[in-house]
Amino acid sequence: MQLRYSYRLDPAPAQCAALARAFGCARVAFNDALAARQAAHAAGEPYVRDAELSRRLTQAKAAPERAWLGEVSSVVLQQALADLNAAYRNFFASVTGKRKGPKVAPPRFRSRKDCRQAIRFTANSKFKVLENRRLRLPKIGDVKVRWSRALPSVPSSVTVTRDAAGRFFASFVVEVSPGPLPETDAECGIDLGLGHFAVMDDGTKVAAPRFLRRAEKKLKRAQKDLSRKQKGGSNREKARVKAARAHAHVADARRDFHHKPSTKVIRENQAVTVEDLSVKGLARTRLAKSVHDAGWSAFVSKLEYKAKLYGREFRRTGRFEPTSQVCSACGVKDGPKPLSVREWTCAACGAVHDRDVNAAKNIAALGRREARNACGGQVRPPLAMAPAREAGSHRGAA
Repeated sequence: MQLRYSYRLDPAPAQCAALARAFGCARVAFNDALAARQAAHAAGEPYVRDAELSRRLTQAKAAPERAWLGEVSSVVLQQALADLNAAYRNFFASVTGKRKGPKVAPPRFRSRKDCRQAIRFTANSKFKVLENRRLRLPKIGDVKVRWSRALPSVPSSVTVTRDAAGRFFASFVVEVSPGPLPETDAECGIDLGLGHFAVMDDGTKVAAPRFLRRAEKKLKRAQKDLSRKQKGGSNREKARVKAARAHAHVADARRDFHHKPSTKVIRENQAVTVEDLSVKGLARTRLAKSVHDAGWSAFVSKLEYKAKLYGREFRRTGRFEPTSQVCSACGVKDGPKPLSVREWTCAACGAVHDRDVNAAKNIAALGRREARNACGGQVRPPLAMAPAREAGSHRGAA
């Protein structure tokens, strides 16, 4: 499977200027090609093919007014056209119904005012990781890289990005062979929440760090300082970078936090089951800021790809399953409860449940049941949520 390995870059001032020039040239190539297709569509002419766009780009490089396009690697310009073609393919697939999920908007012009810029080098450009651990990029130079880990294989491409905080990153696409971990009998059900970020079916609780909430005062000061600066001034740009760095610190801390528990869960369990949450729906409620701060979707996606990489089984349960309403000991549905109720007693069997742990046990039981059904087992009867033999406290119960 292919993965991305990202590293921080420390380009010299001259290399920063060369990268800025490459970003601008790639943006112009993209916008010229998009304008050509939009003009052809408005005039009722046939769709401009990819080969024609490439030919026009070659002609533009020879023209005096576009001669500066030759100052950057031609692969960067061709990859900008490839990005446009991919955007059109996704748009057409969305319109015709060939692509599942939300509708995709048509491509838009790239702005030079966009704080995030990116260029891509493929193997044809002959980029190279040198023996002195620097990254050689065509017409840019040997850039210093902060290597946090070794590349597992020879990269097929590298994408250089500059974020809103002015930081440069190199993202390598590498081929990684899945390395299954030693098998274990343990399985895990995870209930995601806001009071605790994650609750396991064995009672383990992962505290919610609330990175955004903790940084709100600092972010507020930075945004207020930015709003007071005059537009177009150098002081406003300094304030913008300061605010962007504060936001980037929050995002980096959240990403690092997601990696640590997801890796621990995958290492210790043979199968992991999570609930399919409607994050978009929850983001429309009064809990929107806390939902975005938790970053459930990013955490679940890390669980999914790590399970695939390490030979584990990843499962999702239906988002409409009443996991918080059913007793994990006897399977009786006790009805909905307000969020303020964190502990309740089953009216049928008298078992006392922690709301989140009970939900995690039901999620684990649903995952085991769906795995058996996929293998040809008996389909569960209606209204039976979690029989005691499946949703008990013993993780190995079958």
